[in-house]
Amino acid sequence: MSDADSPHEQVIYCNDPESGLRAIIAIHSLALGPAVGGCRFLPYDDEASALADVLRLSRGMTYKAAAAGLDTGGAKAVIIGDPSRDKTPKLLEAFGRFVDRLGGSYSTAGDVGTDSDDMDIIGRATRHVAFRNTGRGGSGDSGSNTALGVFQGILAAAEHRWGSPELRGRHVGVEGLGKVGFQLAVMLHEAGAKVTAADPSELARAKATSAVPDLRIVESVRELRTDVYAPCGWAAPSTTTSPGESRPRSSAEARTASWPRLTWRRSFSGPE
Repeated sequence: MSDADSPHEQVIYCNDPESGLRAIIAIHSLALGPAVGGCRFLPYDDEASALADVLRLSRGMTYKAAAAGLDTGGAKAVIIGDPSRDKTPKLLEAFGRFVDRLGGSYSTAGDVGTDSDDMDIIGRATRHVAFRNTGRGGSGDSGSNTALGVFQGILAAAEHRWGSPELRGRHVGVEGLGKVGFQLAVMLHEAGAKVTAADPSELARAKATSAVPDLRIVESVRELRTDVYAPCGWAAPSTTTSPGESRPRSSAEARTASWPRLTWRRSFSGPE
């Protein structure tokens, strides 16, 4: 669906020179109610790339909320920068003030590059924020619940394909060991699966190997022959066929980019 077929109601550019904030909030639809959507903090190549991402993601949030039967609209926000270097309380508070100016038409939340600690800081400037830490009256980070949803999807796919949800001995590739991928790797390990994972972050890899002693780390999971492929990184590629094989594998995605899903295909077709 093109932008012309589904235009956005509002796109807000947020710039605060004092804190260094450069962000974009995109509200796709308020037809069903006030819009909700997470805030990504990523080092986009340029503003055009950030805009394309936030427009695409906010549109997806509209349909996800509608499909879930929620009385909410769809929106998304992106902050341009390297979270490991540029993220500061001052910048997050500035973003919170931009959110607050929208008067409740948009509520933000955690996403790639942001977490519950960040939502607590944003919450100093606005009440329109979700997933604060439980000690601050929030529900905590959504990563564990997302991982649980993906894990349950893998069990359902296993039963469909092999006649049993048993994962013991199955080879699962996890692309990305962030908030979702890390939790998923732990769940898969506890279920007896053989887990291979990839992540560019040395800290993420170290945390995962500490929690899952027999975890195998590789440069890219996509190139491996696995029974299940779980792309949990923000830009992980999609494929349901192992390289060099015609047999399909299960793909359990944990990304807003293409909606969490399980698919079966006879040939590689790439992301939808």
